[in-house]
Amino acid sequence: MSLKSVSPQAARQLLDAGAVLVDIRGADEYAREHIRGARHLSLDQLNAAGTELVGSKAVIFHCRGGQRTRMNEARLAGCVSCDAYMLEGGIQAWKAAGLEVEQDPTQPLELQRQVMIAAGSLVLLGVLLGYALSPWLFLLSGFVGGGLIFAGISGFCGMALLLQRMPWNRRLNQP
Repeated sequence: MSLKSVSPQAARQLLDAGAVLVDIRGADEYAREHIRGARHLSLDQLNAAGTELVGSKAVIFHCRGGQRTRMNEARLAGCVSCDAYMLEGGIQAWKAAGLEVEQDPTQPLELQRQVMIAAGSLVLLGVLLGYALSPWLFLLSGFVGGGLIFAGISGFCGMALLLQRMPWNRRLNQP
């Protein structure tokens, strides 16, 4: 099974004709920015929520840039019994086409971006301190690099768990 690719303009027409738009990104991404009227069903929720999509004329799946949707194409197509589409270029292409999105800048940055900012800052700090104070401080950069490798291999990111508990992320974590 595969999804038919659809441009943002064609997706807009399908939505006007009754199609359902499903945002498969994480809750933190959706809270900060989403296409008006899109249902949020992250990839983790989709199998359990597939019944919510039964009876739809057509379903259009999207993510940020299209890669996640493309990588999960067969799984997504299997969740519906109607015409299923993939929004070319995701929400980024939707915005580039001049179509409207709802944004809430009071929501925290997406957790993945927070991890990249924190990890990059710690690596840079380790390098600067290593040159300025003591070569032993280069170990900070090595520790962060090792942590990123471990996170990539295992799927467990301690930094993400720590950041998720920070005060600015608490509103998103509450039911």
